[in-house]
Amino acid sequence: MRILTGFFVALCALAWIYPASARVEAYPADFHIAKIKTDGAVIYVRVGGKGPAVVMLHGFGDTGDMWAPLAKLMVKDHTVIVPDLRGMGLSSYPDAGYDKKSQAKDIAAVMDTLKIDKADLVTHDIGNMVGYALAAQYPARITKWAIIDAPLPGIGPWDEILKSPLLWHFNFRGPDVDRLVKGRERIYLDRFWNELSANPKAIDEATRRHYAKLYARPGAMHAAFKQFEAFAQDAKDNKIFEQTKLPMPILALGAEKSFGDQQAVIMRIVGSNVEGGIITNSGHWIMEEQPDQTVKAVKTFLDKK
Repeated sequence: MRILTGFFVALCALAWIYPASARVEAYPADFHIAKIKTDGAVIYVRVGGKGPAVVMLHGFGDTGDMWAPLAKLMVKDHTVIVPDLRGMGLSSYPDAGYDKKSQAKDIAAVMDTLKIDKADLVTHDIGNMVGYALAAQYPARITKWAIIDAPLPGIGPWDEILKSPLLWHFNFRGPDVDRLVKGRERIYLDRFWNELSANPKAIDEATRRHYAKLYARPGAMHAAFKQFEAFAQDAKDNKIFEQTKLPMPILALGAEKSFGDQQAVIMRIVGSNVEGGIITNSGHWIMEEQPDQTVKAVKTFLDKK
């Protein structure tokens, strides 16, 4: 377990410029960027609003940009914190630290730097895995958790999930993967958007260009492969974490055409206060396929007293 040392924050006006035609929404103008140094990484964070905090964690194929529609509503009465995970988006691409226990410490350092003691949590895909490591290591700091459509390594039916042909990318690694994908990042990502969605047309051309450009940055795909390579260690860590059930209220949302009810089944293994839900007519890419439905479900849960 790494100990986080020394960090800095550089606040400036939101600098990422979105194409006018992009489906990806821009964050409101009053959001700012924090670049927070953790143990071995610099985490790019969007920060806006005042009030109770909510942290939103993305997964592979997206960045923190995916949460803009939810952030736009939550910022009216919350402090909204949206990082790019280590090795993704506009965060740095270090050589190590891709086990989710270490990445959770990145998020804890972000919260510490921003003087956030407690926060609600919203996660998707690999963000779920980082979120679990965060909630398991710091249960008193997570007040509620909405987790969306992805398994947890080592938990419940993990061994069966690994056998799914759709998830071959979990084991796509080796000395040649960088060369195979370099210059073909868009082709590689199209496979995810096309095969793991209920309707590939929901991920429009502008959205695909936006994320493909980010994942084509030098070192980005190499770091992404390390996210999956770390699953074996994550499974070992999670087997220890699951010995103590999480106490916070959890909303486990599965996409109807993806993990469905299985999301709640998995979360009831690790949590003591879990309610399930389904995002209908959606594959895995819930914020691209069914943004309004997803935002409503998450906001209703977080607003519940």
